[in-house]
Amino acid sequence: MMPPAQDHKQLNNGDSGPNTGGMGAICPYPMISETDLDTVRQAVLQRAVDGMKKEGFPFVGVLYAGIMLTSSGPKVLEFNCRFGDPETQSILPLLESDLYEICLACAEGTLHQHLPQFTRDLYTSGVVLASGGYPGGYKKGLPISGIDGVEKMGPRVLVFHAGTTKQEQSIVTSGGRVLAVVAMNSDLQSACTDAQRWAGFIQFDGAYHRSDIGFRVLERKPLSRMTYLSYRDAGVDIEAGNSLVKAIQPLAKDTQRSGCDASLGGFGALFDIKAAGFRDPILVSGTDGVGTKLKIAQDMGKHSTIGIDLVAMCVNDILSHGAEPLFFLDYFATGRLNVDVAKEVIRGISTGCKQANCALVGGETAEMPGMYQGEDYDLAGFAVGAVERGQLLPRMQQIQEGDNLIGLPSSGLHSNGFSLVRKVMEKIGLGYDAPSPFNNGKTLGEEFLVPTRLYVKEVLPLMHQGHVKAFCHITGGGLMENLPRVLPGNLQAQIDAGLWSVPPMFGWLAHKGNIQASEMSLTFNCGVGGVLVVDKSVTETVLQQLVTSGLTASVIGRLCEKQGNVMETCTQSERRVVIENLQLALTNSWKAPSVSRKRRVGVLISGSGTNLQALIDSTNGVNNNCSSEIVLVISNKAGVQGIERAQKAGIQTQVINHKEFGSREEFDMEVDRCLRKAGVEIVCLAGFMRILSGEFVRKWRGHMLNIHPSLLPAFKGHNAHEQVIAARVRISGCTVHFVEEEVDAGAIVVQESVPVYPRDTVASLAERVKTVEHKAFPLALELVASGQATLKDGVIEWSQ
Repeated sequence: MMPPAQDHKQLNNGDSGPNTGGMGAICPYPMISETDLDTVRQAVLQRAVDGMKKEGFPFVGVLYAGIMLTSSGPKVLEFNCRFGDPETQSILPLLESDLYEICLACAEGTLHQHLPQFTRDLYTSGVVLASGGYPGGYKKGLPISGIDGVEKMGPRVLVFHAGTTKQEQSIVTSGGRVLAVVAMNSDLQSACTDAQRWAGFIQFDGAYHRSDIGFRVLERKPLSRMTYLSYRDAGVDIEAGNSLVKAIQPLAKDTQRSGCDASLGGFGALFDIKAAGFRDPILVSGTDGVGTKLKIAQDMGKHSTIGIDLVAMCVNDILSHGAEPLFFLDYFATGRLNVDVAKEVIRGISTGCKQANCALVGGETAEMPGMYQGEDYDLAGFAVGAVERGQLLPRMQQIQEGDNLIGLPSSGLHSNGFSLVRKVMEKIGLGYDAPSPFNNGKTLGEEFLVPTRLYVKEVLPLMHQGHVKAFCHITGGGLMENLPRVLPGNLQAQIDAGLWSVPPMFGWLAHKGNIQASEMSLTFNCGVGGVLVVDKSVTETVLQQLVTSGLTASVIGRLCEKQGNVMETCTQSERRVVIENLQLALTNSWKAPSVSRKRRVGVLISGSGTNLQALIDSTNGVNNNCSSEIVLVISNKAGVQGIERAQKAGIQTQVINHKEFGSREEFDMEVDRCLRKAGVEIVCLAGFMRILSGEFVRKWRGHMLNIHPSLLPAFKGHNAHEQVIAARVRISGCTVHFVEEEVDAGAIVVQESVPVYPRDTVASLAERVKTVEHKAFPLALELVASGQATLKDGVIEWSQ
């Protein structure tokens, strides 16, 4: 339900004079109690909707109820199937949700998943400006002044047009009620005062507006909001939580198994262990999270597989004790509950539970505003399994020298080491949407989010057959830290990294992050997600059964007596686990594309050259493996700082003063001649304040890049930041694109975004955008110079 509003229908102050379409409104109306509001919600609106549905006419749309407050409670005056006027103008500025998404949800029958959110921190007051003579006869076509000035007062003042039209370059009157000025403030008195003041700024001949909108409330003492605080006022939406429970009940039901029907809604979950077939069981429990892999999922807006990770991290742990997973519970914590996102996460949890044959029996959804930012969320999982007393793992007494170690392949990074992954990405300046260098058609983010592999279906039968002496889940700490947890103290694991195929992702991370092999082995699984300890006599049988179940594994080492001559400086884990040839395996898994010849780059500038410096740093840096080098910097102005930057870096510079040429074309051809003389293959425009001629652009088409300070195709032209501020958008950024004859219209190579804050100035926004420009331009140059991005028929073809 939208917040209640009160309008003033009569023309003159004091609610006197003839009736009109409405002279103004305030919202929310603070004189109604929570009890009366609930009556309106349940006994009026909900009852009306339920009644129409029961009669075969389900209502879809906006239901407007005119209410009179009486001593015996709220009474209905009328219903309308529309937004109210002028109430709408005062209600919608308080809407925090996307109106289009709400309307779409109404049409698709999913409104329970997209409940509209309204701010609880502001009041609005709307004042209508009417034509002289209204509601009788009035003149039209009168010029209106002052609108631009009011609209520039900031995001808390809005001007709604009604009876206006555009006549040449002016706005003129065309109706009785011409405009509405709506002001927002933290208290109603201030909102009303502001609306009156800004309404007075707008002028046209005969303009009239009431000066007492809201007077019926202001002359009384409004009910304090604090007196009637609700849980929703504190940021917790119980209705959204209930909606989520309804949405996920089928997902949980889909995981039922023997011993449990996986129904939700009780205070606790029941499991009949006898019905599951156990005779003398020992219960095994485990809990885990997903770490900062969550951050990547949230940054990418991809939530469908992170639940599988959560199940796998818990279930693989209890599998290490030989336990069959029985049931699973989850904990979902967020600052503001997004039902769609939560449902996607829990759908993934349901999928993981089905893969592990365990029931999703319950969980907790905690909405904690102030603890988490916005819709950010965290996850925790809890798995319980059982193992017959005689089959408990690891069987320490049976593990001996000569036993083989069988490595089970991982599906990727699984759910560990993501803080280091994110640090590498930050260091090299790549986004998660960058093309994967080791898997065509995929992005890096998609590679990182491949869910953790579950080993239950492949490994549990081997455990029941008695073939497995120990199973080790390789999580945080890698092979080095986890294997000792399942081995007797007198044994050492000798492992050869050349015996399994290390996925190229690990080699790429090691190379790009300059991470040593020892650190890789302590942080990542390096391609081995689990290790089985088996007797030599059953090794081939185990390997064959794994292949039959769809898992290609390999012997990666064996157990031997712990060596007494290991250096005293070694850590305990290094004494227990020795990995040979890991550095070589990492290097062979992914080799950086060799740059046989760097593409020669020319940069055109006109000023300080901050983007030039970013290009210099990325191409001329120590130990870089980039595909280009800057060979020439041309400026159309002498003495600029950009020339000094280039000279300091040892780059050839040249000043070509455009004022010395008779035409733009002559100047451009001289620039072209100098670029070609220097062997330039790619041109970068880095703050070059000249419009290039069509002939020059055609000559360098597909080989010339420009950076623009907005997210094209929005806000083209030289004053992009001014346009962004004036449009009051909430996001801006920069765009690197190929240059075409039409200004700012070429194919886009890279974009980076930044937030726009309500108090931003052109200067503060420009400074924020500049920081991402220095990241985006080098990245775009590398994509073009390396051949990953090629322009063909106006469209970019991506090779990776």
